[in-house]
Amino acid sequence: MSSSSSSSSVWTAPIFERRENVPSDTERESLEHYLDWHRETLLWKCGGLTGEQLASRPLPSTSLSLLGLVRHMALVERWWFRIQFLGQKSLEEIFTTEEDPDGDFDNGTAASAEADFAVFAEEAELARQACVRRGLDEMFEGRRHTLTLRWVYLHMIEEYARHIGHADLLREAIDGTTGE
Repeated sequence: MSSSSSSSSVWTAPIFERRENVPSDTERESLEHYLDWHRETLLWKCGGLTGEQLASRPLPSTSLSLLGLVRHMALVERWWFRIQFLGQKSLEEIFTTEEDPDGDFDNGTAASAEADFAVFAEEAELARQACVRRGLDEMFEGRRHTLTLRWVYLHMIEEYARHIGHADLLREAIDGTTGE
């Protein structure tokens, strides 16, 4: 993912091309591919928008923004793959604090957009690395249940799917762009 800037130094999210979402041979390949496709879809929904547009809250019924969704998914990637699955409990959550638990959604600004997108890209890559040579049936202790890496993949796909629905509505309200 690369950034682009205009001569007035207003950051614009890069246009992102998604790979085709085709079936894979194994369960593992399918889970990895489908999760990456959702990651790409979120970036695709943001492509070509300025930091101002990404941080805008265009729907009066919600305070959601596309930038808030990107920040939230960076947090969720870190939470499930590194803090929970790998057990890296000393890692801090990003964008949120105990005093501001919705900071991921609420505190993104046009000025932070480029850096926030870089954090998202880094967290997605670190999540991929966390799973290398790890079995889908590998277990870890969640807050309430013993969970598996397979569950994390499925949960992340569900999490992205829900928020991509939000992204569809937000993008259409910003500039009328629709798409699958």
